[in-house]
This record gives sequence, C-alpha cells and structure tokens, in this order.
Amino acid sequence: MGLKEKLSNKFGNYFQNAYIEKYGDRITSISGTVLSVKLIEKSYIIFNRLMVELVIKPEVGTKIVKCWYKKNRWFKKPEFIPVKQGNKVIVMGVTGDKESKKENSQEVQIMNLLNLTTKKDLIPIDHSQLKKSRQQASNMMRR
Repeated sequence: MGLKEKLSNKFGNYFQNAYIEKYGDRITSISGTVLSVKLIEKSYIIFNRLMVELVIKPEVGTKIVKCWYKKNRWFKKPEFIPVKQGNKVIVMGVTGDKESKKENSQEVQIMNLLNLTTKKDLIPIDHSQLKKSRQQASNMMRR
C-alpha cells in the first residue's frame, strides 16, 4: 500500500466517522412514490441556484414526507435528474433537527436520490449493494 493510499484511507475514514458522529441519528432513507415535484431555477448574472421540493408517499405508513434539495453554483447551471409525478424513488438524506423545533424538523434534506422508474441517480452508487440491503430488510420484516 502506497503513501497516497494510506493517506486517502486514513482521511476518508476520519471524515466518515466525523459525519456519522454528527448526523448518525438523523440519517434516513425513504422509498415511495412521488406525489409532487417543484423545481425552481434562479440565475443572478454569474450565480445559479437550483431548489427542488418533492412530496413523497412512502410504501410503508400513512404519512407523506416533504423533501428538499438546494444547490448553488457559479457560472454553470446545477444538474438534477428528471423526476415526475408517479415515479418510484429512494431518497437518502438527513432529517431536520428535532431539538431546534423549527418548521423543517419533519422535512428531509436530500443527499442522494435514486429514480427507480428511469434507473438514474443524483450521485452514482453501486446498485448491487442496494439490492442486497433491500433483500435483507424484507427478510427481517418477515421474521
């Protein structure tokens, strides 16, 4: 193992552990059907902003979940995958802070979005791992 690999592994684990310590109890994933999509693009001369709000009906439960995604970028327009009403999606994100008791404590900030209907992801991941975890989850539910 070279010096570069050791450093990347050491710092990679450091940042992963720090993130999990900070947001570990708030990390969540939601799978369900999209009820509503609102996409807002704004551009100010050289600054571009993208805001997306999704309303999702989870496969399990009766509540609906509001999810949001914001991206700011200089010069280029930020990208987002196509999502339409009725698409099956999996949202990975962070819930709002319940201690602060703000309005967004029930909302989910999107970190990654998988559109299962069109088979596209916001941030590319390995789908074989996703299938294994879904199989394990369904086996646990049967017990």
